[in-house]
Amino acid sequence: MKPRILLSLAGLCVAGLLLFGCNNPDAVSRVLGSFGSIGGAPVGDYAASAVKGASAVAHAAEDFTPEQEYYIGRAVGASVLAKYKPLHDAKANQYVNEVGQALAMFSDMPQTYGGYHFLILDSTEINAFAAPGGLVFITRGMLRCCAGENALAAVLAHEIAHVQNKDALRAIKRSRTTEALAIIGGEALKHAGGGELARLTNIFADSIGDIMTTMVNNGYSRTLEYQADKTAVTILTRTGYNPAGLPDMLAEMQKRLTPGGADFAKTHPAPQDRISELASLARVAEITEPPARVARFKAALGNI
Repeated sequence: MKPRILLSLAGLCVAGLLLFGCNNPDAVSRVLGSFGSIGGAPVGDYAASAVKGASAVAHAAEDFTPEQEYYIGRAVGASVLAKYKPLHDAKANQYVNEVGQALAMFSDMPQTYGGYHFLILDSTEINAFAAPGGLVFITRGMLRCCAGENALAAVLAHEIAHVQNKDALRAIKRSRTTEALAIIGGEALKHAGGGELARLTNIFADSIGDIMTTMVNNGYSRTLEYQADKTAVTILTRTGYNPAGLPDMLAEMQKRLTPGGADFAKTHPAPQDRISELASLARVAEITEPPARVARFKAALGNI
């Protein structure tokens, strides 16, 4: 076998191990055995060896390790930046990161493998996304809906909630993991030919596509969005922000969103429905934002 092919095999093996844990060896053997042969050699002959190298993300998003989330998140982030340009405003991005990092520290997932990172997208769409592992994107259009730091914090807390709840990982179809198991593994991968390698690459690409389709095109279920709102209220309260910033921001979005538009209105429940859901939660008394917060919000985002 040519050295280049060997390197490709090794690289894909590493990629497979990054994406798949090892928690059900028997299932792996059964799946590998059902495929008959790979590259002309019976899969059953080396299924046991393959089990050592790969296994399923069996049932839920919780099965992904922090390292796996990180690498998946990086790929999703690259896809987001292929669609949207980042805003080249160091001051604005630093400010959004400061607010986001403070909120993340008071979430139930204060640390991730690669850390939390927040970036403004140079788009007038009203939207925000959270990739696995802690990559959070917010558009200029969304920032313009924020009357102050409480509202900005509410948006970021909602996206941090998606990271904490691992909602993006739930978008990966289980069929992808089962299919990948058939051709990933120590000895099994070494026997794979070009067709199997291409197929494996497509599976990984499709998994990222699953997340992008959900995040950008279809959105999460109403249940997951409402849960993210409730988690956001908890994060905001712990951090010292007024949770009323969330329904206030949603009310402003209600005025600005274009029905049928390719933005937040397409991927989230109607703002009024979310406001109604939030009404059942305890809300703190309305308070005026501290002058220092008002000043730094205007200084950083006044020209967005």
